[in-house]
Amino acid sequence: MALVLASFLPAGSAFAEAKGKPGAEPAAAAPPLTKASLAKLKSSDPDEIKAGLDDARVSGKGALAAAPLIVDLLQKGLPYPLTVAALDTLGDIESEPTSATVSWYARHRNLEIRRSAVKALVHIKGAPAVKALRVALSDEDTRVRGFAALGLGSLRARETVADLFVALDHKVNEAAVSIGQLCVPSACEALEGRLGHIPFDVVSSGLDQILFRPTGEVSDDAKVRLIGRVRELGTGEVNLFLRDVLGRWPKTWSTRVKQSIDQAVLATSGSPMNSLHEPASGGH
Repeated sequence: MALVLASFLPAGSAFAEAKGKPGAEPAAAAPPLTKASLAKLKSSDPDEIKAGLDDARVSGKGALAAAPLIVDLLQKGLPYPLTVAALDTLGDIESEPTSATVSWYARHRNLEIRRSAVKALVHIKGAPAVKALRVALSDEDTRVRGFAALGLGSLRARETVADLFVALDHKVNEAAVSIGQLCVPSACEALEGRLGHIPFDVVSSGLDQILFRPTGEVSDDAKVRLIGRVRELGTGEVNLFLRDVLGRWPKTWSTRVKQSIDQAVLATSGSPMNSLHEPASGGH
């Protein structure tokens, strides 16, 4: 495709842009896209196409009728800025059938296009999206890898936990969050086993996810054991982490786990700060 490339625009962090806000109130449904807006997407004028994409982004899921037209535009080839706008728009529309086309752009030579494609895939979902995000874990760009790692957690792609561990061990720190969201008991224990070997703030981002999963997914026994392993580190960072967990612990949740957190907070109070950015000596 004859795409006109330009210098990419700066974007926010992978955590900020790809994670989303699962607890947010759902937005009011936007009205369906008008025939006039759809007509803009059939134009050969770049300004008209951009206006049509803008209209579709405002309508979000209400612009489903525009999705095939945008896919057609991408398949024919668009200048770089319009390619990015089209991918962003498909992400807002969330039409799963578009995932195969968007997945192709997740391998594009242009960095900003790859970033837009990977972020869009997290919202579009579908098997092609999971496959593309899995591949993107080894992208040369740090932010693309981060978006992909967080996206696999958002998509509940449990089959990718092994890939996420590989990414985590290659310093894709965002993978810890998704591992914590997806891991079965043996994999959760494997994440705990990284304590003292990779920075605590990285591991704890995944452990936090484990602690706040329902008991049907992670038992109280497992949570108490996890708190015990964290407590053994005995650092100021551990104390701050446990205090934060305690402050967010739901009142109706397990009192046994809460007591374990209480005891760990007391046991680590006054502990010295230690960034744990280096592996602990003698760690296994």
